[in-house]
Amino acid sequence: MLAYTLKRILTMVPTLLAASILIFIIIELPEGDYISNQIAYLRSTGEQSSIEKLLYLRSEFALDRPFWQRYLIWLGAMPGPSGFNGLLQGYWGWSFEHQRPVIEVLGSTLPLTILLNFSSMIFIYAVAFPIGIYSAARQYSWGDHGFTLLGYIGLATPNFLLALLMMYFANRWFGLSIGGLMAPQFIGAPLSLEKVGSILSHLIIPTIVIGTSGTAAMIRRLRANMLGELRRHYVITARAKGMGETALLIKYPLRVAVNPFIADIGNLIPSMVSGSVIVSVVLNLPTVGPVLLSALKSQDQFLSAFILMFISSLTLIGMLISDLLLGLLDPRIRKVGFKFKRSNNQLSSHREDNNGVSPK
Repeated sequence: MLAYTLKRILTMVPTLLAASILIFIIIELPEGDYISNQIAYLRSTGEQSSIEKLLYLRSEFALDRPFWQRYLIWLGAMPGPSGFNGLLQGYWGWSFEHQRPVIEVLGSTLPLTILLNFSSMIFIYAVAFPIGIYSAARQYSWGDHGFTLLGYIGLATPNFLLALLMMYFANRWFGLSIGGLMAPQFIGAPLSLEKVGSILSHLIIPTIVIGTSGTAAMIRRLRANMLGELRRHYVITARAKGMGETALLIKYPLRVAVNPFIADIGNLIPSMVSGSVIVSVVLNLPTVGPVLLSALKSQDQFLSAFILMFISSLTLIGMLISDLLLGLLDPRIRKVGFKFKRSNNQLSSHREDNNGVSPK
């Protein structure tokens, strides 16, 4: 298992490098950048002094250099002007829109984004698995029909509409003002037990809103996979031998049906980040979604590029977690590489025995 883990971690390095190239190309595709747009605007208004400052920033951050040099400087593989560092040196870049380093713009946003995504994933799996197993084991029962109806409603209702409905009813029935991930008095305050409690209480509504569609989709898929496994002969044989229904469901069909959902952990993270942008705007959530939307609109390339790299890193971490969990649940997955290597060695030995020489 250790060799399998190290192999998966090593494959993340070239994947991140390829992702950084694609991200930088996509960011550079639109014509111009933040500074060139500001220069064009200031020339139309006749403010020459501000134009000189922007031209200095353009040279300071190597925006006047060729594409490949800008990429290497941003990555940190090439020294930039005036000691400008890149990602490999731990420098995230400069936000032209906010006039601050990217690390200051996203300092408190990244942990809250990770916390919100983690809580949404826990909600999705904690709710979907019991309901999916129950619907498969009690097919066509009243409970199955009820959960099926709720699943269709969850799939058909947009997240932002659900957020608006929950905001309205919470204010109408309970007099609560839903918004943000903490009470206003804790914004900018040092971490304390009261602040943690405020964050946890404010996480409930965003977690439900963001996780509803994923939960509904997972319930339907898990139910279909479980029904396919419950009709197999090994399940019928185990039931005929007197094995308890609960133990039978957990030990056999669930272990087989759960593999696709463990593999979906890596895909679930970016989909939640991208799908929660409008929800974050509606609920006033301090996550990277609204910041990324604003950075893309203003062509703030360093800020938007780092956020996309952050999402790519989350995706790779999620894929690593899913691969490790799949390796623990199904030993065939982590041993397939070693079996392939052993088969090649056996084939080489067989050829050497037959021909008397080692194959080239």
